[in-house]
Amino acid sequence: MIDINNFKENFQLEALPVTLEKLIHFQNNTSSFECYSQGFGVYIDSWYGLETWSNEEAFLDKLYPIAQANGSGSFYTIWDDGSGKELDQMPIAVFGDEGGVHIVAENLLQLLHLLTFDTEISVDFDEVYFYKDEEDYEESEDLNEFLEWLKTDYNLEQINNPDAIIESAQLKYKDAFANWSKQYYTD
Repeated sequence: MIDINNFKENFQLEALPVTLEKLIHFQNNTSSFECYSQGFGVYIDSWYGLETWSNEEAFLDKLYPIAQANGSGSFYTIWDDGSGKELDQMPIAVFGDEGGVHIVAENLLQLLHLLTFDTEISVDFDEVYFYKDEEDYEESEDLNEFLEWLKTDYNLEQINNPDAIIESAQLKYKDAFANWSKQYYTD
C-alpha cells in the first residue's frame, strides 16, 4: 500500500498531481500492484534505477520515477522538461531494464490510456512498443475495474492500438528529451 504523504515527501512536493493521487487511491483501494494492467504498478522510488544512467543532481532533479513499467525492471518517470507545466501535464519517459530510454506519453492521462491496452511495454534501445499476442493474452484480474474507473473519471475507453499515443508523444518530445538527457549519461 502506498502512502501518499511518503510519495509527496520523496519528491519534495506539497501536492501530487490529482491524476497520480487518484491512481494511487485506485491501486490502494480497488486493485493492487500489477493487477489492473500487466506489469504496471505505482511505487515510491529513491532514484536508484535512474542512477544507473547518471547520478548528477541536475539529471535526477528533473525526473520523477513513479511506476514499474514491466516485470523485468523498466520504469516510468515524469520528465520536468522546464516548460513550467503542472507535473501531470509533463511528458512521460520509460527507462528500460536493457538500457533503452523513450518518451511514451505527453502526460499522465495519456500514460493511463496506454495502460488500458493491458500488456507490458517492451523497451529496446531503438524502439518502444506494446505487443499483444491474442492467443496467449490473459486479461489482468482488475482490468474491468480499471477501465470503469477511467471511463467514469476521465471518459477514456480501452485502446486497441497504443502506437498513436506513443508516436504523438515522441513527435512532440523525443528530440528535446534526447538532447537534454544525453549530457548526463555516464559510460
